[in-house]
Amino acid sequence: MFQGLDAQRLVALFVAGLLLFNFPLLALWDHDARVLGVPLFPAALFLIWALLIAALAWVVERSPETSAPDGAD
Repeated sequence: MFQGLDAQRLVALFVAGLLLFNFPLLALWDHDARVLGVPLFPAALFLIWALLIAALAWVVERSPETSAPDGAD
């Protein structure tokens, strides 16, 4: 499983998601504005969500600890 720096990165992503999807940081996006015709609040939610998923995929997929040491699966 994940150990060391990868585990710390996953915990940091979890804490970032917890903070970004809760008050007061979530209230930063609650304005009557539009981005490309989309209200700012849902656009910000989906953008933050997509960024967290991309960061999670980067941490999990680039981890050298997930592959076998001799290259065989």
